[in-house]
Amino acid sequence: MKRAKISIIGAGNVGASTAHWCASLELGDIVLLDVPEAGDMPKGKALDLMQASPIMGFDADIRGTVDYADTANSDIVVITAGIPRKPGMSRDDLLGTNAKIVGGVAEQIKKTSPHAVIIVVSNPLDAMVQRVWQVTSFPPYRVMGQAGVLDTARFRTFVAMELGVSVEDVSAMLLGGHGDTMVPLASCSSVGGIPLTQLLSQEKLDAITQRTRDGGAEIVKLLQKGSAYFAPAAAVAQMVEAVVKDKKRLLPCAAYCDREYGVGGYYIGVPVVLGKEGVEKIIELALLPDEEAAFRKSVEAVKGLVQTMNKLVRA
Repeated sequence: MKRAKISIIGAGNVGASTAHWCASLELGDIVLLDVPEAGDMPKGKALDLMQASPIMGFDADIRGTVDYADTANSDIVVITAGIPRKPGMSRDDLLGTNAKIVGGVAEQIKKTSPHAVIIVVSNPLDAMVQRVWQVTSFPPYRVMGQAGVLDTARFRTFVAMELGVSVEDVSAMLLGGHGDTMVPLASCSSVGGIPLTQLLSQEKLDAITQRTRDGGAEIVKLLQKGSAYFAPAAAVAQMVEAVVKDKKRLLPCAAYCDREYGVGGYYIGVPVVLGKEGVEKIIELALLPDEEAAFRKSVEAVKGLVQTMNKLVRA
């Protein structure tokens, strides 16, 4: 069986870690690309990872490059390119610069891999995935953003830490934008089948929700230099696996919603079924009144972000 070709745009911490997770899971052959100014850096990281394969027991061809021609005819393209967040920097501060960077990447993908499924990781996520769709004009189900898998993982981690239970027993679902307005759904979250609302007070749930919203900023502050990469890359690998293996996983990600949830033509975090075609189905949930209100607030925040981005890229 022909192996999938996975191209990762951006060979920084998130990109290289994504290559590591995807190779370890033997999801396909990998091309790790960075800007020409990076020189041989992506080649060095690719070779280093290849040399781990005899030890860790995975089989994948991993190539580093600065030439988009090497990414041609990719099955999946992961976009991690962009400037990183710095301490005190909000995702919105990144908007103008990263919209131009990501737009340029999207132009190249459109030329070299016109049939690829694209997973966007660059921040501000909800605007960047919209930008990629605008530039490529790909069917919207083939363009998606990685946010909800990571945010849900953070929420599950904090719940497990609070209750002193295995994270494997914690199930959760989040909606909305990737940032301050994300909406963890207590009504769809449980531990070992027991509703979360029976195990934690509203005060505790609110604290965990806030820590989840601040999850990326917390790590930026602790690291002092750079931002999170292990967990974001693992989240991407889970999405890549769902597509490559046609697993029909039900996962939260930034997907294009028009009539769904009454969003009206924007990318927003919702539960979807991921398979070989990309986003194969959007799951519409019946939300509680407070969840619905929080989700509407998140949608409006994303719309505002995208509208600001549209003005910046036209300027």
